[in-house]
Amino acid sequence: MADDSQRNFRSVYYEKVGFRGVEEKKSLEILLKDDRLDIEKLCTFSQRFPLPSMYRILVWKVLLGIIPPHHESHALVMKYRKEQYWDIHHALREPEDEVFLAIAKAMEEMVEDPIECYWLVSCFVNQLNSKHKDSLQQLPKILEQYLNIEDNRLLMHLKACAAMSKLPYDLWFKKCFAGCLPESSLQRVWDKVISGSCKILVFVALEILLTFKMKIIALNTAEKITQFLENIPQDNTDAIVSKAVDLWRTHCGTPAHSV
Repeated sequence: MADDSQRNFRSVYYEKVGFRGVEEKKSLEILLKDDRLDIEKLCTFSQRFPLPSMYRILVWKVLLGIIPPHHESHALVMKYRKEQYWDIHHALREPEDEVFLAIAKAMEEMVEDPIECYWLVSCFVNQLNSKHKDSLQQLPKILEQYLNIEDNRLLMHLKACAAMSKLPYDLWFKKCFAGCLPESSLQRVWDKVISGSCKILVFVALEILLTFKMKIIALNTAEKITQFLENIPQDNTDAIVSKAVDLWRTHCGTPAHSV
């Protein structure tokens, strides 16, 4: 009886101070003692308890043993954490998976530790899908507004070619330039997004258009323009990002008002 009282007091105390690790530890240890890991049990565990940070590495390694390596594994673990049950062979065919994979692949070039990489990617994507979800949908229209201010002639050319609606907005805005900019330049852009301003994405896109203005004007179809913008030269992207940050500050003022 004394043991039960002591255990109950300890559990209540831990919950009061915000650390719910006692029961989680017991449940996880029991789960991991099974001869064969049951994925449904693992998902049930994640439904019952929030994942304590001290067990993130352990759970990651468990999942890593049954799923493909590298950035694809990040997307798959994310789906397990969402308690989605699906055929693993058809797991990465949703549109949001393509975005996740692009961001994860770029993040792998920035972060050596795969566990850190996963948590950074998942938090980053969650931020995009929650805080910035509505704002991201407005970015194409905002880009047109600023392009009209910076270079009306270029805007008129893009409209004449019916290219404004076909610019690579998914690559620029949904994927946050993952797969478009090299990682050294991408980090500076993502720093701004993480700090709260997704509008920096507009100014990076704007500066890309301004930088390659002469090339774009020489192209006369939307398809050719889009194809070029999806594969821009990589030799001066740091300069493009620097100019984009300057434009962002000029038009949006202080970072606190740049969201």
